[in-house]
Amino acid sequence: MRSTGVQWPVKMINKACISLLTILALASVCLAKEAPSDGLMTDQVSIKLANDQVVKGGAIKVDVKEGVVTLSGQVELQKQKDRATTLAKKVKGVKQVINNITLREQKGGR
Repeated sequence: MRSTGVQWPVKMINKACISLLTILALASVCLAKEAPSDGLMTDQVSIKLANDQVVKGGAIKVDVKEGVVTLSGQVELQKQKDRATTLAKKVKGVKQVINNITLREQKGGR
């Protein structure tokens, strides 16, 4: 291997590595504090609802404005409505959940 004639002292390499690690750590802290966008939260809440075995969230509309999630639509059972609120609250950046979901009327055909 051919030498270029320039060699970095070990102390200089260590300082450069420490500086880079410090910059990366500070950048990750700054990015972590940033709240996710309303669009991202809408997607995340929708995915959680759609994938949940209790909610089966295909019929639930999700709207997010400034971190406030509004749920609307219809479900069969009260536990589905309650679970939708619980799932929405677990999404990062959600400040409040307004649950406007209604219960479908049960058809009593006896």
